[in-house]
Amino acid sequence: MTSDARVVVIGAGLAGVALARRLGELGVPALVVGEEEHRPYNRVLLAEVLAGRYAPEVIALPGPAGEPVRGRVTGIDRAARRVRCADGTEITYGTLVLATGSNPVLPPLRGLFGADRRLPEGVHAFRTMDDCLGLARAVHPGVRAVVVGGGLLGVSAARALAARGAQVVLAQQAERLMERQLDPVSSGLVRRHLTGLGVEVHTETRVRDVRCAGGAVHSVELADGYRLDTDLVVLACGVRPRTGLAEEAGLAVRTGVLVDDRLRTSDPYIRAIGDCAEHDGTAYGLAAPALEQAGVLATLLADPDATARYTGTRALTRLTLAGDEAPAAPAPFLDLAAFGDPDPRPGDDVVQLADATRGTYRKVVVRDDRVVGGVLVGELGTVGALARAWEGAEPLPDGTPLLHLLTNDGGS
Repeated sequence: MTSDARVVVIGAGLAGVALARRLGELGVPALVVGEEEHRPYNRVLLAEVLAGRYAPEVIALPGPAGEPVRGRVTGIDRAARRVRCADGTEITYGTLVLATGSNPVLPPLRGLFGADRRLPEGVHAFRTMDDCLGLARAVHPGVRAVVVGGGLLGVSAARALAARGAQVVLAQQAERLMERQLDPVSSGLVRRHLTGLGVEVHTETRVRDVRCAGGAVHSVELADGYRLDTDLVVLACGVRPRTGLAEEAGLAVRTGVLVDDRLRTSDPYIRAIGDCAEHDGTAYGLAAPALEQAGVLATLLADPDATARYTGTRALTRLTLAGDEAPAAPAPFLDLAAFGDPDPRPGDDVVQLADATRGTYRKVVVRDDRVVGGVLVGELGTVGALARAWEGAEPLPDGTPLLHLLTNDGGS
């Protein structure tokens, strides 16, 4: 069977669906091909589904006209401008857009894979709706869980598991949680929050071994030889751009599929956006750049003469950690936002406000009269103004008291 569409989008995640929806608004026909059985959903909110705060349908994305075609693309014929699907379907394109997303990083742990290269029973990645639903079925009050990885994904997973009543241990190889986004003080507040939910946090700790019996995990071993008995292991070690189709088709790939400012790959008829794309040396792996790329590309595909360009995204990390679904006693929310570089250089101006009793912390870094980074925990009233100042990269007005950047009331 052969079908035709002007624009074919491979991937029904946030980037692909946002692109198709915007193209529809601009009157450009687009066909989305997605391999997951579930309706397109917001992957950012999977932890809330795992925590039991949202049902899966709540995080469904508003889709374009027409449901995505379900199928797995197995190859791209660039000469014929056609993609092949696992069921034998061939789809012809005028422009092909790769929005294939990313795969979870599976660490090189001894015992992680059996002879069939499948994860043992009880060991879960945490990337897709199926991963999330599989974990939700396995979690019950008192179950023992080890989360490997203390970045944004690992912290979210640990909080969600604790909300379901699991006994959670989080093992982080770096010296602090979310070290890419947070400074030591704000990371410490996140750690305190997780500890308050009953999560046992180990930093500067590497898991080296997964122990199984009868095909099911029963413990993990740390690099220092300490063994943790467990029923579940959650791998939250980051993601890697999904580039297999692009590589097999002969497109230029480094970390991700290389694209220019018009989001073109090395083939002028193929574009790439979202987690799988690498622009100007950066593969973002975040929602904000994916949405911005989708908007720019929709404009360009609707009007090839448009001057729109993608020049990079200054991404804001925002996360709500909530323990209010824990079966024991309600725990407070912990809101945090981080942007830019929160670690000052010599000569930078730094303003910090901390309240140890309330567990709040605000910090902004100013370099050459420009906001270059900051982090807020617990109180986000000024995040909008700070993020705008940072994104604009404009000098602060002369005479601006730096304390005003962190207060809603002029510092009183």
